[in-house]
Amino acid sequence: CNPTKMKYHPIPSELFTENRQNLAALLEPHSLAVFHSNDIMPTSADGTMPFIQDADLYYLTGIDQEDTILTLFPDFPDPKMRTILFLKQTNEHIAIWEGHKYTKEEAANASGISTILWTDNFKQTLNTLMAEAKKVYLNSNEHIRAVVEVETRNARMAKWCQQHYPLHQYMKVAPLMHQLRAIKSKHELAQIKTACQITEQGFRRVLDFVKPGVYEFEIEAEYLHQFISNRSDGFAYEPIIASGANACVLHYVDNNQQCKDGDVLLMDVGAGYARYNADMTRSIPVNGKFTNRQRDVYNAVLRVMRAAMEMLVPGNTIAEYHKEVGLVMQSELINLGLLDQTDIKNQAPGQPAYKKYFMHGTSHHLGLDVHDVGNIYRPFESGMVFTVEPGIYIPAESLGIRLENDVVIQDDGLLDLMERIPIEAEEIEDLMNS
Repeated sequence: CNPTKMKYHPIPSELFTENRQNLAALLEPHSLAVFHSNDIMPTSADGTMPFIQDADLYYLTGIDQEDTILTLFPDFPDPKMRTILFLKQTNEHIAIWEGHKYTKEEAANASGISTILWTDNFKQTLNTLMAEAKKVYLNSNEHIRAVVEVETRNARMAKWCQQHYPLHQYMKVAPLMHQLRAIKSKHELAQIKTACQITEQGFRRVLDFVKPGVYEFEIEAEYLHQFISNRSDGFAYEPIIASGANACVLHYVDNNQQCKDGDVLLMDVGAGYARYNADMTRSIPVNGKFTNRQRDVYNAVLRVMRAAMEMLVPGNTIAEYHKEVGLVMQSELINLGLLDQTDIKNQAPGQPAYKKYFMHGTSHHLGLDVHDVGNIYRPFESGMVFTVEPGIYIPAESLGIRLENDVVIQDDGLLDLMERIPIEAEEIEDLMNS
């Protein structure tokens, strides 16, 4: 039995052990680092949202359960106290109503941590650790696009800790986590690759299913069926199934319209697997055949995507990369008759004309979070995983086309984790009509 209650196959504990060792090497001497799980969030009445583990805690432990805490103190005098995992203690009542929780033995096997205590012992144990610690690393969400309006468990416990131990020096651990999580190990790449393979199966199923008259939500259901059948956690994010003009709404998630003959259908979907995520976008003709105009726009997006992939090399930077991709997109939009030289000449500084039709970035880090953590000013390095997702959106033509693959930067050329997922216009038409 997989004690996480998750559907995926267990991940080797070496991944989490390596991750902890890498973090320990970055901590200053006489330092303690503390990581808390996410809370179970309420809806209303006695309802709760599905539990989603804090990505940093999962990265360091592999434990996918609430009320979990990790402490790291690499140079604590007693070796048994250097890494401690705190777990929710179960009982008969919890077992009957909520099901199985980790035993200490199961958690040790999953995480590679040998010292495991119940969460009830945390404050007492922290007192022992704090007596030897000079610096304390606490965690917070420092993703540059994060909007956090509820107090997280990490934030609540940080406040409590500073109140009870005001004389320690407090440090941010988030920058260290961003540094480590940006580079994926072979174990992590294996999980992301599985998520991409499951996503491919979903897409091939949908190519068989889509025809004029189906509803966007029916397509969503086909994906979900295929994902869950293959041990996926489900959708990596709210799926976008956007036909016709809906495709020009970047975060369209209503998925409630009927797909009409002559429309192009934009689908931005990805499977989650073992908490790692895929992020794919494909745009297909509802009736199985692109019009000449649709094909021209489609091929323009595909050319921008391929040009962008050439630029994802070690040493390049996000800012430089996005500037170059913008120039490629600009010339494609001129060829499509959407921009002319006057538009280019009259563009305001920092407001390129191409943004009228392509208003979002081309790439973001991908991993345990779909918009994964990583410093945007850090040059690209081997082992980073990015999406590549250019798009052209023309509301006047009720046409939006985006294409997106997930890729790994390597020293010897890009690895496309989605190279097997059909993308050429001809192949998509052939598969839809076979």
